[in-house]
Amino acid sequence: MPIPFTNIVKSLPATTPFVGPETLERQQGKTFRARIGANESAFGMSPLASNAMRDAINQSHLYADPENYDLRQALAAKHGIHMDEICVDAGIDSLLGLTVRMLLEPGQNVVTSQGAYPTLNYHVAGFGANLVTVPYKDFHEDPQALIAASAEYHAKLVYIANPDNPMGTWHNAETISEMIDATPGNCVLALDEAYTEFAEGNIAPAIDTSNKNVIRFRTFSKAYGMAGQRIGYVIAHKDIIAGFNKIRNHFGINRIAQIGALASLHDEQFLPSVKASVQAARTRVMEFANSHNLTAIASSTNFVAVDLNTTEAATNMIAELNKRQVFMRMPGVAPLNRCIRVGLGSDAEFEIFTKAFDEIIKNSSYVSG
Repeated sequence: MPIPFTNIVKSLPATTPFVGPETLERQQGKTFRARIGANESAFGMSPLASNAMRDAINQSHLYADPENYDLRQALAAKHGIHMDEICVDAGIDSLLGLTVRMLLEPGQNVVTSQGAYPTLNYHVAGFGANLVTVPYKDFHEDPQALIAASAEYHAKLVYIANPDNPMGTWHNAETISEMIDATPGNCVLALDEAYTEFAEGNIAPAIDTSNKNVIRFRTFSKAYGMAGQRIGYVIAHKDIIAGFNKIRNHFGINRIAQIGALASLHDEQFLPSVKASVQAARTRVMEFANSHNLTAIASSTNFVAVDLNTTEAATNMIAELNKRQVFMRMPGVAPLNRCIRVGLGSDAEFEIFTKAFDEIIKNSSYVSG
């Protein structure tokens, strides 16, 4: 008897947005010496968070607060908004899925950049909506092209990440504000700000929760170093948040993650320290790229895209690095896939990466230098 899958599920390929490093380790039969491909923080989490989570471990027999009340209250104070304008869930990936489910009927259009964060695309396909893509412009997402496509295709949702994944590039706050103002009235802008804490200068517009056309995504996975705890949040008009609350898994956040995220917000010294470490690591990667006559693309994230000039060179470099137990990823769409994405790891991981990179170049001719 055939399994009674829905027509949408029947139409989907057997795929996932990412192949995890653990999968590659199982395939290769060995562990990675440098895990710098998943945009995880090499600088850990706040000591306050770590201590609070350790102290709370014996409370794991209790469910988490399904309203995330204390955490939303602290986030509201941080951002100067009302707690009813915040929804907490299991990371931005989960929140993107809820966004698509909440706003899109099968057959309706979503606009994104070709080669941008693929989890959104995964959810769009999973709910039977249509994906419309526009190209990057000089390794940046193109706000004007995204808005133009949204109007042309009568999109219900348009997505941009600022700073961007996978390229690390960014737009200033004024440009994003202009994009917000230009978003068509029947369309919602999904503004993914997962990496905003890493940025230098003003790239995030002031939060305006009176605007029903914007959902802003934030996370504890990146600068706060809590990727494994799966906790993030959205900021939006209270009516949009009410929509999230109609469909979210109210027990989807684990208690220890809640406690750790709350403690992180009270550690005023931690984020500045992480940001300084990331800035120094970015400089180190850019100097290394320059030493090989390669272009390192200016970044506001915890990774740096390095242009190897051809897709073949980038593909081969990733494969060779993986053979040498260095986990790294690259963008999947031309022309972005001329680049490798160098995560900002520890000092030891950076040394492992650079030695492996130099060895690969010495023994091959496909990277210009």
